[in-house]
Amino acid sequence: MTWAGDWDELANTQSGGPTVVASLSSKYDYIPIIQAQFFTQSTGKLLRPLNDATKQRYKDSAIAFAEKYKPEYLGFGIEVNMLYEKSPADFDVFSQFFGEVYDAVKAKSPNTKVFTVFQLEKMKGLSGGLFGGTSDSKKAEWTLLEKFSKADIVAFTTYPGLIYKNPSDIPANYYSEIDSHTSKPVAFTEIGWHSDASPVGWDSSEAEQAESVRTFFDFSKDLKKEFVVWSFMYDQKTVEPFKTMGLRRFDGSAKLSWDAWLDVK
Repeated sequence: MTWAGDWDELANTQSGGPTVVASLSSKYDYIPIIQAQFFTQSTGKLLRPLNDATKQRYKDSAIAFAEKYKPEYLGFGIEVNMLYEKSPADFDVFSQFFGEVYDAVKAKSPNTKVFTVFQLEKMKGLSGGLFGGTSDSKKAEWTLLEKFSKADIVAFTTYPGLIYKNPSDIPANYYSEIDSHTSKPVAFTEIGWHSDASPVGWDSSEAEQAESVRTFFDFSKDLKKEFVVWSFMYDQKTVEPFKTMGLRRFDGSAKLSWDAWLDVK
């Protein structure tokens, strides 16, 4: 089970969101994956300036949370290459700060696997389709991995349906390519494909969504995967195409993708 939110929430080790997710994991037998964010992906705007005071507060909260809960996975930064595209200077500050946070967390919880998260399509230089730009492999961002050499795993979000109109259009090496850029275990913190007959020109279906699940596991079968998380259990009241990316409908009933997910898991 994933929690992802404002980094400042790690400081509330009594009743905050990440605390609830971490503390209930043993009772309900799930692995918590805690991800602390510090900027808005769509704009690249920092939630608060990465000055010395903010960095110290972030570090202190990470230390306190790691020491109390000793989570198996603790991530800092979500889709950080989006920050690189919007504000390279802020990205550089964070990449250096990440190393400091990594060391501080490991000192209190050596077994916690610390990571940051990249957006896979953007890493590949794919900015066309529903991203609204132009895809260009020459603009791939794989070199950014070198900025986080301490990370225990390399994690990605991936939404191939924003680039390709059908799962059959996805190249066979779409995920295996990752192996040529890192030897570390790979994680997917978000995967999604919509099931609605919209947006216009990007119509999908429940059958197509189920096909996307099978395609992902087929094309990533040779990766050393640490964990895989489908973004939404249920359809969401949000914008297209994300609102129908759930494995189950609004009323809780299962889609074809739910059975596909169980089959491959």
